[in-house]
Amino acid sequence: MNMLKHDIVYLTEDTSHDAAIELINEEAFGPGRHVRAAARIREQGPHDLSLSFVCTDDGETIASVRMTPVMAGGVKAHLLGPLAVRPSHKNRGIGRELLRIACAAAKRKGSEAVVLVGDPPYYGPLGFEKVAWNALAFPGPVDPARVLVMPFAEDTHERLKGVIAWRDDAADGQ
Repeated sequence: MNMLKHDIVYLTEDTSHDAAIELINEEAFGPGRHVRAAARIREQGPHDLSLSFVCTDDGETIASVRMTPVMAGGVKAHLLGPLAVRPSHKNRGIGRELLRIACAAAKRKGSEAVVLVGDPPYYGPLGFEKVAWNALAFPGPVDPARVLVMPFAEDTHERLKGVIAWRDDAADGQ
């Protein structure tokens, strides 16, 4: 078999991917990942499977991105993450493609913004902007310089003030 041939496929996440995603996130972020502020938001309620995606290579799940519905101040948004790619597949654009797919899907679903905690040099060129310093109150410590947003509405930045918490999409009729 030619080891250079890859069958890279992007799929909507389903529950059959759970174990592989857990492994990928453990590998990428280690045991401390559960105490992070963003993880505390994700513990408040389920992520949106319809906006969460995996990448497979020859059927093996090698990358994942999840989206969790949140209210971010006055903005109906989605919290992106975790986004992780197996070390064997890094630096091939897979993470960027998962990000693009997930953000486009959130926008189509009517989300007003995608929020994440991440590195501005990586996410900036992909359409993310810094949120005003300490504008969003997370359920735990977070570096305000790493709170980023991809706005889909004109006045997103003005309304991104207050608490960020899980939002029940079903109650919203979304």
